[in-house]
Amino acid sequence: MAVTPPYELKLLYSREQIAAVVTDLSARISRDFEGRDLLVIGVLKGSFIFLSDLVRELSIPVEIDFIGTSSYGNATTSSGHIRITAEPTSSLAGRHILIVEDIVDTGLCIEAIVEYLSKRDPASVSVCTLMNKPARHQVPVEIAYTGFTIPDKFVVGYGLDFSQRYRHLPEIFTLEEKTDAGQLASDD
Repeated sequence: MAVTPPYELKLLYSREQIAAVVTDLSARISRDFEGRDLLVIGVLKGSFIFLSDLVRELSIPVEIDFIGTSSYGNATTSSGHIRITAEPTSSLAGRHILIVEDIVDTGLCIEAIVEYLSKRDPASVSVCTLMNKPARHQVPVEIAYTGFTIPDKFVVGYGLDFSQRYRHLPEIFTLEEKTDAGQLASDD
């Protein structure tokens, strides 16, 4: 796969590892929300692959909607300024809402989404993330369902992008910056 210099991809999670985590999360969510009116809200764009795999594994009926946010632009770090770019169209009042996010990095985005949705009088708001990066949290974040806890690395693949690239990759990779002579910079 072509990677734009000065970056190189390093495998973090295989398809099999991701599938096992998705199966485990969906079983827990199905059990916890059995008999409840569950609305799953995916955070665009990064969560779309994770969301589709997750909901296909659920054993309970759900409604699906989306919310859009922006904080990265074309950078590898969040700007810290969160804006809602697309609102859910479903009725939220009295519903149990499960926000499905690809990654919780600084926590600022998920905090803004929880605050935004909580103002619409839901029965509850919970968070499910495929990946959590606690070393980067700038605010306390309550996450009910976490797939992977990851190191402070920039990741791509399985819906996550860098400058709108690499979302299509079926695995999750760290995007490593090259040093002289093609060597990878490493935090290890």
